[in-house]
Amino acid sequence: MSSAVGEEPDESVWGKARGLDPELPPYPLVRHLLDAAAMALHLWDVYLSDNQRRSIADGLGLAAEPDRARAVVGLCAGLHDIGKLSGFQFCARHGSEHLGAPLREDRGKMGTERCGHDVAGMRVAADVLAVLGFDADGETVAAERVAEIIGGHHGRFYRNEGGSNSAFLGGSAWARQRVAHAFAVYDVLGSPRAPESFKAPQAALVTGVVILADWLVSQERYLRRRQKALEPSLAEHFARSLADAADLLVDAGLSPVRLRRKDFAEAYGIKGQPNALQRSIMEELPAAVGRGGKGGILLVTAAPGDGKSETALEAERVLSGVFGTRGFAFLLPTMATSDQMYGRIADTLRRQAGQGASLTLVHSMAWLNSAYADEDLGAGQRVLTCDGDEDLAGRQRAEADMRPRQWLRGSKRPLLAQFAVGTVDQALMSVLPVRHNALRLLALSGKTFIVDEAHAYDSYMQVLLGRLLNWLGAYGVPVVLLSATLPASVSDRLIKEYLQGAGHRREVLGGRTFPAPYPGWLYVDGASARSTQMTETRRREQAGERRMGLRLHVEPVVHGAGGGKRNRFAIVERLVEPVATGEGGSALVVCNTVSEAQETYLRLRERFDDRSHQQGGIVQLLHARFPGDVREARTRDVTGGMGRTGPRPARRIVVATQVVEQSLDLDADLVISDLAPLALLLQRAGRCWRHENWWVRHGYPGGRGRPSWAREPRLVVLDPLSEGGEVPKQWGEVYSEFLLGTTSAKLSELADGLVSIPEDVQELVESVHGTGVESFDWDVFDSRRKTAWTAHQGKELAERGQAGLVAVCRARSVRGLHTLHSLPGEEDEWEVATRLGAESVRLLCAYVQTDGRRTLDLAGTERLPDPSEGEPVSPAAVRAVMRRTVPVRANWFGAEDTELINPPKSWAEHPMLGDVRVLYQPVQDGAARAVIVGGRSLHVDEDLGLVRR
Repeated sequence: MSSAVGEEPDESVWGKARGLDPELPPYPLVRHLLDAAAMALHLWDVYLSDNQRRSIADGLGLAAEPDRARAVVGLCAGLHDIGKLSGFQFCARHGSEHLGAPLREDRGKMGTERCGHDVAGMRVAADVLAVLGFDADGETVAAERVAEIIGGHHGRFYRNEGGSNSAFLGGSAWARQRVAHAFAVYDVLGSPRAPESFKAPQAALVTGVVILADWLVSQERYLRRRQKALEPSLAEHFARSLADAADLLVDAGLSPVRLRRKDFAEAYGIKGQPNALQRSIMEELPAAVGRGGKGGILLVTAAPGDGKSETALEAERVLSGVFGTRGFAFLLPTMATSDQMYGRIADTLRRQAGQGASLTLVHSMAWLNSAYADEDLGAGQRVLTCDGDEDLAGRQRAEADMRPRQWLRGSKRPLLAQFAVGTVDQALMSVLPVRHNALRLLALSGKTFIVDEAHAYDSYMQVLLGRLLNWLGAYGVPVVLLSATLPASVSDRLIKEYLQGAGHRREVLGGRTFPAPYPGWLYVDGASARSTQMTETRRREQAGERRMGLRLHVEPVVHGAGGGKRNRFAIVERLVEPVATGEGGSALVVCNTVSEAQETYLRLRERFDDRSHQQGGIVQLLHARFPGDVREARTRDVTGGMGRTGPRPARRIVVATQVVEQSLDLDADLVISDLAPLALLLQRAGRCWRHENWWVRHGYPGGRGRPSWAREPRLVVLDPLSEGGEVPKQWGEVYSEFLLGTTSAKLSELADGLVSIPEDVQELVESVHGTGVESFDWDVFDSRRKTAWTAHQGKELAERGQAGLVAVCRARSVRGLHTLHSLPGEEDEWEVATRLGAESVRLLCAYVQTDGRRTLDLAGTERLPDPSEGEPVSPAAVRAVMRRTVPVRANWFGAEDTELINPPKSWAEHPMLGDVRVLYQPVQDGAARAVIVGGRSLHVDEDLGLVRR
């Protein structure tokens, strides 16, 4: 090596200093580069799935030379911090004090300008790589790509505008050392030859590998151990780094496990045999998938309660075996549905000897889940990512301290687990211009990607989901979409996005459609775009097993105090009376707003049972505006009493909001619902007699069957638009007026009719959400309907347009990686939204006792955490606060309310508590008084949750 570059790497050049032993010299840069290279090789061998390795090799033009592709990935990781051979060396006194004289003397004009070492590395990469034989001239873009990867290893890509003559980079001595350091890495990797191509989507994946490798070998405990006993030679150091990589991967929870696949009943803890839909996936899907190639997309359509979750997991067995993915990401619409699914998946993995498997819950409040103990939130070993230049503009929060005791529970890491369950937002951030989107793409690209409730997203989110499917198609990732009420036009767009990513031309796909049977499945192959459906025989079997005649009844209602017999409350009372005072049974009342749910609950409680929910009353309330711990307990209570295994309560009336629409396992004898778009009404109807067919075969829980008044499944829709009414003002913009009007009109055609489930479902969905929108007849409808249609279409187009503007471009359209961070500023998760609508904040409802003490509870036994200056808030205290918060709209509060709702000053710099708002409720005579904020009265009622009037 020395004959090639003229000198050895100078080990006085430091790579890590902060957090290490100050009595020893800092950790040499060349050794950190070798650590990262070794870890990248181990990640390639152990962590990356077969499809990821195949995709990266293809992107490098090295499909036939995977070992060469492996070495190139190792080289990218080994050069990631080459930019630290610059003015960076003088950013920390302890590091610069140990720097060798030749480099100190060649400092030149350093200090007149500054840039991050990631950008510095990008600028010098071309010169360094040219010495290694990576020529950026002509058609070879490998050097340019490696430079982009080096520049992006802190999570954000930059436009490479050259500038290797910058004074910040030093003079010739610094340039020679950059080459010497690069050669040290290049030599231990076997001097890999440059590839002739390096496609941008695969370069993004390699960036993810580099980031992960850097994080793993930058852990404080690991570095302090290596710092104390440096190996005599760089070759020995590299050998030790290779040996250490396995333990680091295991300790981080990233070492994959192989499940012992069990039969259906044992795997899912389900009594009986798989249904026809599940049998079809197990028996027919393998032939449709064939030998595989570029992934594929599977759409599963079936009514609520048809076991789509287990169907998806059976599909994952088939798809992962063919395409070489390892594990899965199971994404859902909300935190509540994710929490419930997390428990189910955890049980499934345990049954298949997956105790050692890494399973994470992935959403913004996952750490509050009862599966995570307080000690998991404590400070573990730090990841020392950025010494010296982290105070540049915009980096203070971007390079946050990452110190969870459980490595995978750290910021931006949970998706890296072999198995992940969470909200779809966490996946959508991979196609938004936020930091570390490349790391998210790496996390998702090695798994089977499952999206539940695919119908539950608005136009904005559907565009983002389509863009993500485009990228997953480019990586050959198998995808499973689950839905009970997905319009064909939406599923068609999503499938075509995936196929475009897989390489199919848009103009060719434009003339095709991909209809899916209902119930059933449709599989579309990524390589050939060939589609295969569930056989008609199996489809008829499934329809027969789950056939149900749903009696749909419309009740015209008047909201407010008037209306006489048509008053909404009077009608609800009449409908639930058999449950409350007659034979008993269960009823579910679904309201469109929290306020109406609270008022409905109060009216029913006053009429039928004056006991509260906590006191065991027959009337229960569930909505999203309870403190987190209360909502979690209530959800368990409601689903425990009305789930498949029961025990069925003798009398139960549940008043709820939209939180019961998706993924909650509820079976009611009667469902009563406010008017909503038809697809959502069908979702709500899915909570009516949900387990009837199962119970007929296996027996009712506790032997308690349906009451005699419940002769058939029945959905009663409370329709304020019937007979010329208007959308209630209190509903605001919860739902599109056009969709409500179209649904009301369709219901009038079906009044007291029998809807055949599943046969009629798709036609009903299309009549309102598909062809009903697309075939609007201007000559038929009145001016009010025309105005509503125009507003609806305008909103849809605006949402799609806004999503198109904010999302990264499609995978095969990327030329420079800087386009993945094309928006101005230093974007991070809190700056780019995955959902449109009013911004939300978390509100803590605290109490001010008569003696002035501020407490978390009404009784005054738990003080509001407010440590002395310089003292941290303990993890247990953070949990105690956050578990009591309620998500509310930020526009509830005005500038004049700031002092009223500000948190304690000690919370200001805390990453979780700093953004919490606090409602300080005065306590008088043992009761909390309301507080006027934003012109409205706010208080927490133990039975009603947060009340706003």
